[in-house]
Amino acid sequence: MKSFPKPQISASDSRQRWLLQLTERNYALASAASNRIDAVFEARGVQLPDECRQLLSLIAKHTAVSRSELETLSGTSRTTIVQRLGLLFAADLIRETEEKQATGGRPSKLLRVNEGFALVIAVDIGESLTRVALTDLTPQILAEEVCPTNLESSPTLVLAEIAVCAHRLLEQIGRPLSHVLGIGLCLPSRIDYRNARVFGPCVMYGWEDFDIRGWFAEHFPMPVFADNDVNLMALAEYKHYWPNEDHFFFIKAGTGIGGGIVIRGEVYRGGKGTAADIGHIQLDLPNPPLCRCGKLGCLEAYSGGWAIARDLRAKGIEANNSRDVINLVKRNVPEAIQLLRVAGKGFGEVAANVVSVLNPNLIVLGGTLAEADEHLMVGIRELVNQRCLPLATQTLQIVKARTGDRAGILGAAQLVIDEQLVGAGLRRPD
Repeated sequence: MKSFPKPQISASDSRQRWLLQLTERNYALASAASNRIDAVFEARGVQLPDECRQLLSLIAKHTAVSRSELETLSGTSRTTIVQRLGLLFAADLIRETEEKQATGGRPSKLLRVNEGFALVIAVDIGESLTRVALTDLTPQILAEEVCPTNLESSPTLVLAEIAVCAHRLLEQIGRPLSHVLGIGLCLPSRIDYRNARVFGPCVMYGWEDFDIRGWFAEHFPMPVFADNDVNLMALAEYKHYWPNEDHFFFIKAGTGIGGGIVIRGEVYRGGKGTAADIGHIQLDLPNPPLCRCGKLGCLEAYSGGWAIARDLRAKGIEANNSRDVINLVKRNVPEAIQLLRVAGKGFGEVAANVVSVLNPNLIVLGGTLAEADEHLMVGIRELVNQRCLPLATQTLQIVKARTGDRAGILGAAQLVIDEQLVGAGLRRPD
């Protein structure tokens, strides 16, 4: 489990004393997070040697592996692997699946983490709806509640409602809070990932720099992880459907626009958590529209669901968001179809730049506007093929996302699983 060396700060003046209190508080929260897996083990009556923790981490990371693969990945002998797996089976931490993997010889049964061993509280706070769910370690949703979001209310009110929902869901499925591995939050904003705080300006008014992790520490004794909605949609799509793609790019095309980068299984967030913020790349337009961010000519102000709805209203057609736009497209309203195809060219221009810079093997288009299928995809593929070198597009796939409207909440759950089972969470503190 990850160790957190306690900082040494002199308290010689008031500012240093304040810094000492703040740093010690963050240290305590980080230590509590790192110990959560032990709390779950204790609640389930499990004592696990460090060597077995490392093996469990490998199984969780690779989702399903054979015994021979574990030998290679761990650099450990077959005898040792068999012994440690025996302890993991006895603790009910892993199971053997009926699915088989072709190895060139006899098929091998695969090992997976026992998905029912622990729970995750996953939360997707959207601009209009909030979803609160309990998931297993697959992750698969076991119970869920959906309620309207009022982002103009204070963060404490929103989080308090989430806490009440989480307790209600635990009662519903008859599981204790001690079985929960952590809380994952999917938020429609730029996020300081390390500290689980919202960066402003954003649509989450009043949330900027709010101590989300500190608030939860007083109500739930467990780690909290928060990330941008597009990063988590990308993570869910990657883990569920494209785990073998090393260079993966996700585009969220909804009321707002964003991007997510996954490289060799890891979400790339950038120095300040704003990597792939493609919605605010400025297009070279003769009469650039004003964006919600205050700049002129952003992709979002040209191709976002709110921008298309704006242009439809200017034509006398009632629309307020991306869902309204898609409903009009499904009714074959020509003005909506035409504007969506134009929007596709905007997406294509930015996607071409992404291909030139990142050279992904796969671009996945998700979000509400992706439901328009080829009306949107044609413009993207056309611009990418026109503007990028043949070598970059030779094997490039541009496809529609498969995870649907549960992508954010599944990504939030996956985030906790990766942090607590795959990452540092399985190492004891020094």
